[in-house]
Amino acid sequence: MFIVLNKLLYLPNIKPTDMETLIRRHLNRMQNVSLDFVRNTMDKIDWNERLVMIKGQRGVGKTTLMTQRIAQVFGTTDTTKVLYVSLDNIYFSNHSLLEFIERFHSMGGTHLFLDEVHFYKNWNIEIKNAYDEFADMHFVVSGSSLCNLTDGEADLSRRCITYFMPSLSFREYLRMFYNEDFQSVTLNDVLTDGNRICTAVNARMRPLPLFAEYLQYGCFPFQKEGRSNYYARIENIVNNTIDAELPKLRKFDVANSRKIKALLSILASSLPFKLDTVKLATMAEISRNSLLQYLQYLADARLINLLYSDVNSVKRLQKPDKIYLDNPNLLYALSSSQVNEGTLREVFFVNQLSVNHTVEYSKTAADFTIDHQYTIEVGGHSKDGRQIASVADSFIASADEEYVLGNKIPLWLFGFLY
Repeated sequence: MFIVLNKLLYLPNIKPTDMETLIRRHLNRMQNVSLDFVRNTMDKIDWNERLVMIKGQRGVGKTTLMTQRIAQVFGTTDTTKVLYVSLDNIYFSNHSLLEFIERFHSMGGTHLFLDEVHFYKNWNIEIKNAYDEFADMHFVVSGSSLCNLTDGEADLSRRCITYFMPSLSFREYLRMFYNEDFQSVTLNDVLTDGNRICTAVNARMRPLPLFAEYLQYGCFPFQKEGRSNYYARIENIVNNTIDAELPKLRKFDVANSRKIKALLSILASSLPFKLDTVKLATMAEISRNSLLQYLQYLADARLINLLYSDVNSVKRLQKPDKIYLDNPNLLYALSSSQVNEGTLREVFFVNQLSVNHTVEYSKTAADFTIDHQYTIEVGGHSKDGRQIASVADSFIASADEEYVLGNKIPLWLFGFLY
């Protein structure tokens, strides 16, 4: 007798009530889905791919995007073809992901949306096996910015198309909270035809007060739940990233959490500077090698941005030239002193430009080089640009302007790039 034992063909003993529980939770979540505001990330994703991963910080809206996609394509009541589940659900403490996928497929399911995959050990191995076995199934997974598709025994990089979901842009903030719908623009539009855009915006609103509001409260969509606990929510995201995600996804010793939080606090309260690794390591009470490793961890987690003068020559653990927090709201949430306006402007600029462009620490007297071509100095009304007067393709991103004046471009306008 010839017997083939294949784990994937074995029908697991999953009680109907177990599956019914997940279906009910899917239906409950779908009843609250709104399509009034859908982020641009939706249109960038190739949903025809069989395996898509959406990475990003906790709180940026990955779950909302997934459920909105389900509502757009399948409606809010279909559970025969599609299902949303979160892998931090207690269900998966005594059921394997692979068994669940097999069961759902046997019931006619074709599309699975798996949220918070980093909470499930060996998620990449089991998804790889399911992807290879069930050729008619499509998977959309979401996870921490720290997720690595090549971790462990399974390399999903050849099978999976990955997208990063950034914090809200200024343009998205206006759409979400003020119902002002403007199209995203290109960097070339901003640099060569900025006044056309400025005129359209100023005809409908005064952008500067709303921009100031965005810098304090606009980077995460959970402002909808109120501002009173807004910064506490950001602190919870930071703590969860350091205390839970780093130990799980970077083999980080949780005993060093205090040191990495101290490092982040120092960065939040300091002006951007050319990095003195000895001084910063001393302030954070860690070694230089640990400092560089921790900085990379924080950058991978999208809590900070590391800038280099030449990104093409960056090597592992190379000292960055400048360090910024990832977004302006983090500055307000984590700084132990009054937020410096110059730092705030630069953090915003790097945050918005780094989503779709290469941002380097400028080798000239200016602040930044974009896409190896444009030189941009960030400042306020008094910035006159004399230090970049002789530099080709140079501009000033000014925080105090409503319209383009010569080569001086409103800083807020760079918030319309996505």
